[in-house]
Amino acid sequence: MKRTHTCGELTKKDIGKKATLVGWVYKRRDHGKLIFIDIRDRYGVTQIVFFKMKEAEELRSEYVIAVKGVAQERPKGTVNPNIPTGEVELGVTELEILNPSLTPPFELDNTGEISEEVRLKYRYIDLRRPDMQKKLILRHKVIKSMRDYLDKQDFIEVETPVLTKSTPEGARDFLVPSRLNHGKFFALPQSPQLFKQLLMVSGLERYFQIAKCFRDEDLRADRQPEFTQLDMEFSFTDEDEIFATIEKLLKYTFKEALGLDLKTPFPRMSYKDAMEKYNSDKPDIREKKEGFQFLWVTSFPLFKYNEEEKKWDMEHHPFTYPLVEDIDLIEKDPAKVRSRAYDLVINGVEIASGSIRIHKRDLQEKIFKRIGLSAEEAKERFGFLLEAFQYGAPPHGGIALGLDRLIALMAGSDTIRDVIAFPKTQKAICPLTDAPSSVDETQLKELGIRIEKEAK
Repeated sequence: MKRTHTCGELTKKDIGKKATLVGWVYKRRDHGKLIFIDIRDRYGVTQIVFFKMKEAEELRSEYVIAVKGVAQERPKGTVNPNIPTGEVELGVTELEILNPSLTPPFELDNTGEISEEVRLKYRYIDLRRPDMQKKLILRHKVIKSMRDYLDKQDFIEVETPVLTKSTPEGARDFLVPSRLNHGKFFALPQSPQLFKQLLMVSGLERYFQIAKCFRDEDLRADRQPEFTQLDMEFSFTDEDEIFATIEKLLKYTFKEALGLDLKTPFPRMSYKDAMEKYNSDKPDIREKKEGFQFLWVTSFPLFKYNEEEKKWDMEHHPFTYPLVEDIDLIEKDPAKVRSRAYDLVINGVEIASGSIRIHKRDLQEKIFKRIGLSAEEAKERFGFLLEAFQYGAPPHGGIALGLDRLIALMAGSDTIRDVIAFPKTQKAICPLTDAPSSVDETQLKELGIRIEKEAK
């Protein structure tokens, strides 16, 4: 049977029409000779009714079925005003069971007492819930809106490598051994930072990417070992242009995805003022309970002191331009050096971070030296970038928005795992696929790797 209507489509105007629906058995009610079933697909729910149909007696929750029948008006007192199809039901004349189902491990409309581990183990069932599907549809709308807007603003989407060089940016890399180059490793990117800077050197001027990034770090509610960000870079730019572009982008996105009008421009606050007034570099400045309050935090310190190693580290990353008036302090008094770095905060949650970048080799080498990288180490890790700066690198800057975090806020979710189709747990495992897992000894030998037993 070929579907003629979705399960969210039939209304009073369709009464008397023949229709074929396909979907999952959602709820079942027996009334003697009559069996009522709610059939569900991605688009909604329709009540269907069987009269003296023997085959319908075996239908259970989550069976996949196709039904043919005639749309009819629901009897008085049974109308459901909460759904678009609430005034009609389908009187079934034909039924085909496309696939039976085991009893699901949890009820789809009641997951309150189900552990997240069980939900993630049976994620394909969890994702059948309308609430979860709405969140993934919202994610789709957000990303589509961003792509549409940036395309109109002359940005070019470019994919950067996933197998790249290990250049730690503050967190541990995920390493990938190379079979063809024994003893050497690729790294999964923590961000496309270096490649997007090279794209500016390449003359593309305006770049963006919906980028997958990877960090091997301890997890919290707002962290995953792999995450998605909207990555952007501009040539010949400054903070004002970047802020205005992001504000217009988010205004467009919130309108398209949620129907909300954001008030722009967003307020700005220096790091110094934020710490003095709120004791936080990502303050929640809401006076009332606004749905969303945006804030730019600017002029972060360029360096932070590492007490453990007794040396200066970067507050953000080593490619951030210092304020011009503070450059002379890099060697004399690094604690006072301010940067051209900025964060975008929503309701006290950082959702974007960026900076104007260094584009001159001598200044970049000065920063590397200040954080304890020798000339040899800098060349080994970042030589390709330093070399590129000698071939006419334009002034440039950029930003990256954490899409998982942003969409979770838009969806009203407490965790980003609710807006990722197949997330990892807080222990960085996937209960669905049982990843990470052991691999065959033969594969390890090919890679020249031996697993040592952990010391007790």
